[in-house]
Amino acid sequence: MKTTNAGSPGAPAFVSADLAARSSAATLTLDGGTVAYWTYEPVRATPDTRTILVIHGFRGDHHGLLRVADQLPEMRIIMPDLPGFGSSAAFAAGPHSVERYGAFISAFMHALDLGPDTVLLGHSFGSIVAAHFVARHRSAVHPLVLVNPIAAPALEGPKGLMTRLAVLYYRLAAQLPDRAGQALLRNPLIVRVMSETMAKTRDRELRAFIHGQHHAYFSSFADRDSLLESFTASVSHHVSEVAGQLDLPVLLVAGEKDEIATLADQHKLVRLLPDGELKVIPGAGHLIHYETPEPAARHIRTFLKDHPA
Repeated sequence: MKTTNAGSPGAPAFVSADLAARSSAATLTLDGGTVAYWTYEPVRATPDTRTILVIHGFRGDHHGLLRVADQLPEMRIIMPDLPGFGSSAAFAAGPHSVERYGAFISAFMHALDLGPDTVLLGHSFGSIVAAHFVARHRSAVHPLVLVNPIAAPALEGPKGLMTRLAVLYYRLAAQLPDRAGQALLRNPLIVRVMSETMAKTRDRELRAFIHGQHHAYFSSFADRDSLLESFTASVSHHVSEVAGQLDLPVLLVAGEKDEIATLADQHKLVRLLPDGELKVIPGAGHLIHYETPEPAARHIRTFLKDHPA
């Protein structure tokens, strides 16, 4: 959905003013670090209103899932910036691993008194974190939604070469002197190439919006060390590792043209799930949250109606 930006008549706005009106920002301290999070209250609570806890992807923050939240006005949505990203501090000690991020989810839910009827949604790297968390805490949430889930090992298959190049990139950035390493990681040309590669839409205005989002937020990380640890976690694990342990309803929302989490791997993943459902969005790649939030939200809404609290 495009709405009109009131400050510039005729210019497209890809997030509605209604979303800002129902949002609030807050912080809390967990494990010695500050965590920033945003809550989007429902426009009008209904019997179908659920609380959805959203876990964003690698090098993202809560901004990335705003368009999906905008399409679910009847839901209460809570979106933290993961430690080390956005406005949240890195973990004070210990690795930024999948297990540690899972412990963060547990502590965050406890701090906000989020019960087992909470819906957990993870995008990309967030799908790995969410799936592994559920495998360890099987009754903590219900159900589970994974958008662009990382279904297979990143170092295997056709994308393995690109992943290895990315590994070298992050390792080099971590070994260089601080100023040079930071410049490499935040290089706008590299960010733009990444953005151009992942965007599949032919809508010029939407592509410009996506590139602007990546330019604004892709480099919002705490430090090089935590970034390297998070990247290592992202390429060392995948959802299929724990698929058999996810004994709750799981929705996979996949992009037909996703080159990072391929459609073939999604079909393999759904067969491993005890109670899985796969929805494929035609023409979409790894940026469902930016490019096709409307069909993603429809699939999520239908899935939650089929699996009520």
